[in-house]
Amino acid sequence: MFSFFKEQFQKIYTQVTSRIGSLFLQKNIDEATLQELETILLSADTGVKTTNKILEHLKSAWQSGAIKEGADLKKYLHDYLISLLQRPRSSHESDIYLLVGVNGSGKTTFAAKLAYKLAQQGKRVLLVAGDTFRAAATEQLAIWASKLDIPLVKGSQGQDPASVVFQGCDRFKNEHFDALIIDTAGRLQTKTNLMRELEKIKNILKKQIPNQAITTLLTIDSMLGQNSFEQARLFNESTDVQGIVLTKMDGTGKGGIVFGISDELHIPISFICFGENVEALKPFDAQTYVTDLLSL
Repeated sequence: MFSFFKEQFQKIYTQVTSRIGSLFLQKNIDEATLQELETILLSADTGVKTTNKILEHLKSAWQSGAIKEGADLKKYLHDYLISLLQRPRSSHESDIYLLVGVNGSGKTTFAAKLAYKLAQQGKRVLLVAGDTFRAAATEQLAIWASKLDIPLVKGSQGQDPASVVFQGCDRFKNEHFDALIIDTAGRLQTKTNLMRELEKIKNILKKQIPNQAITTLLTIDSMLGQNSFEQARLFNESTDVQGIVLTKMDGTGKGGIVFGISDELHIPISFICFGENVEALKPFDAQTYVTDLLSL
């Protein structure tokens, strides 16, 4: 996976790495250097709260004499950014995936990419089109399922999503599939409605497949940056999310969103998506991402 991030996310490394790299070449670090770093982090969509935390940590090290030159700044920044991304991961292994996220976040496309990834591992995968409010979502997933030759359970437009999930669970058990991927609606406008709908779906999963853990993944459009945070919080508060999926990463030059999301939502980043190709999906690796981001 060496230099994978750099190869795929040229916008990020052109707009962030080149600017931040010049700071690491300085012989003496002063307050102006830290202020410049703050500007870079904010412009990279790291977020005010997370940027302040990073700067407080670095200023403390600088004031104590631990950071004197650019190489020191790079080391302290590297280690702290890694710490922001090291969230505890779920202790269970599961092939039951519940995908949540707002409309337009790339959720349906991610469902197809995840299905392909699992199928490549030799698993029999079943897709469930649980977004019955948006006809285009079901049609989009049906096109992917046909291309990938992966079975799909779908209902009619406006049908209760929980009933479609029930049908999916029945087929999953009766035909002995290895993995179940459920796409859900992102159109629900209030927290109460969202909680009620997701709770219904989870209750069905627990009753129909009681001995298997459920992995809930939240998709976030990287290009929306800070504007996606409040919507993400709504889903995070409404259901137990085990991992974040950052989509459209190749379209943004603001790589700081990775740190802001991990820090503010307190959820590990599980996958990153780039491009429309079905293979454009990768498990997130914090060490590689940060190392590449700070490499000249």
